[in-house]
Amino acid sequence: MAFSSVHEMIDLCKESGKPLYEVILESDLAESGLTRAESEAEMHRLWAVMRATSDGYCGADRSMSGFAGGDAAKVNAAAARGVLYADGYFADVMAEALKTAECNACMKRIVAAPTAGSCGVLPAVLLPLQRRGLADEAAVHRALYIAAGFGQVVAARATLAGAEGGCQAEVGAMAAAALVDIKGGTAEQCAEAFAMALTNLEGLVCDPVAGLVEIPCIKRNVIGAMNAVSAADMALAGVVGHIPADEVIDAMAEVGNAMSKDLRETGIGGLAGTPTGRAICEIVTMDNGEEED
Repeated sequence: MAFSSVHEMIDLCKESGKPLYEVILESDLAESGLTRAESEAEMHRLWAVMRATSDGYCGADRSMSGFAGGDAAKVNAAAARGVLYADGYFADVMAEALKTAECNACMKRIVAAPTAGSCGVLPAVLLPLQRRGLADEAAVHRALYIAAGFGQVVAARATLAGAEGGCQAEVGAMAAAALVDIKGGTAEQCAEAFAMALTNLEGLVCDPVAGLVEIPCIKRNVIGAMNAVSAADMALAGVVGHIPADEVIDAMAEVGNAMSKDLRETGIGGLAGTPTGRAICEIVTMDNGEEED
């Protein structure tokens, strides 16, 4: 895909009269040289991996550090008991975000979407829709192209890496646009949802405890997914964020550049630098036979 702005994508939709996913797909075909069948087959494969990751989740699995695993099972059990505020789709979103992020920590196969650290957001919002019969395979595939299109613009204008822009760059605002498309929203509403989702997490630092993609990363997949749902609902209701998507991306890049390196995936500042965070780091490094600097 070769779009450098969301505005460019939306304008091409208007000029061509084509749906947003088609505009994004055609751009990808032109840049990659793939046939439509090849591109769609690859998207189908990625979706199949997302489903398999969720289906293969085991609540008894733990990461090598011992600090990740089992939380999705706890959420599912609590939802079944009716003790949560969230129920139905929202409880499923929470559990699915934890599932995939925990599988990543346990060294299982995931789809980086857009990164391994934020791998739980897209499947979290999409899998429950398909399982509840609210989105068929074709709708999900279109939504994945929508997400990819917005993600590509972020990569072109700013960054998707926590090491460069903090966690704000990773946590899946593109999922909000995907959700709007599934509900039949317009291209403009997809852009609004994306912009609001990214705005809501502007300034979020990347401060992994012990340098592992576990604390607080796994739980941030939940907030990324819930944020995507709320931004999508606001956009579908006609709510606007007032700052255009491209300007939000640029602001995010500016904020990321201003962040201390201690807050960009170095495992030094933020939660990683707290007494408990440092204690966990010492435990992990000792278990690995390493010495902390």
